[in-house]
Amino acid sequence: MPKQHFEHVETWVFDLDNTLYPPSVRLFDQIEVRMTQYVMTELGVDRAEADRLRNLYWHQHGTTLAGLMREHDLDPLPYLEDVHDINFDALEADVDLAARIRDLPGRKIVYTNGCAPYATRVVEARGLSGLFDAIYGVEHADFYPKPDRKAFDKVFAQDGLEPTRAAMFEDEARNLAEPHAMGLRTVHVAPERQELDHVHHHTDDLSGFLARLL
Repeated sequence: MPKQHFEHVETWVFDLDNTLYPPSVRLFDQIEVRMTQYVMTELGVDRAEADRLRNLYWHQHGTTLAGLMREHDLDPLPYLEDVHDINFDALEADVDLAARIRDLPGRKIVYTNGCAPYATRVVEARGLSGLFDAIYGVEHADFYPKPDRKAFDKVFAQDGLEPTRAAMFEDEARNLAEPHAMGLRTVHVAPERQELDHVHHHTDDLSGFLARLL
């Protein structure tokens, strides 16, 4: 049982997309469409090239935005506002997940590579408003994205959390490498398990996993 591994935790860090809602919702599909269109418009390339760059920058820089900023000096704020202007109808409130998060002892925060206003809308649509002590977006990390260590250093310093007394839940396994190195307990939330040294736990059911900690 995982409960014994979390008895020291005082701060619970949750990623947003495909973590606080299931990937089957496919909310990020809408964002990817808008990202591709933004790249097409800003760089004057066709759809195929925009898709190639979007994926290339995600792999090389952590996010498409980070690649656009570093390779093309893109202004991040209009980009973030545009790509997150999506429809949230696919999201449903999850009363069980809300109860599990509410009952966790200590601070609960959201930390996403998206922007905080977008995260706030997702949290609201999931019926999780009022449960988190803070919501941090990529803007709070000076636009350094996970998995960059500088991103975690900046956000965790702002929050004042003690890494060795924190746990992180994240759907992208690569984003758990630095938190693991910093001393956080790491939980990979995804349909498929990946056997990685920096992943302590895996679950495909966040609410069910949290229930086992209470």
